[in-house]
Amino acid sequence: MSTSKTLEANRVSKREFVQRFARRGGISVFAAQTAYNAMIDELLDLVSQGNTVTLTNFGKFYPQTHKGHRVQFGKDEGAGEVTDYTVLKFSATREVNRRVKVTD
Repeated sequence: MSTSKTLEANRVSKREFVQRFARRGGISVFAAQTAYNAMIDELLDLVSQGNTVTLTNFGKFYPQTHKGHRVQFGKDEGAGEVTDYTVLKFSATREVNRRVKVTD
């Protein structure tokens, strides 16, 4: 099986993640969904304001700005311009990276 097919087969949906999170925490799925939404919203709000969010023993989330540039869409489609843009970046701690061991 190719790597992309393997990754697709191992994908966990938001619904499944929240259900597993609820079960592990011994809380209702509704409470887990509420906590999940609040955490993601707060994280995105903080990073959108230019903050770096550090979760001890997990990693940090931060904005990274990229400069705009010219792009070529295709031989017959012409060129365009991409303006400056910002993306969300994540850097895991060494401890987290050591725990990530994908098995076949």
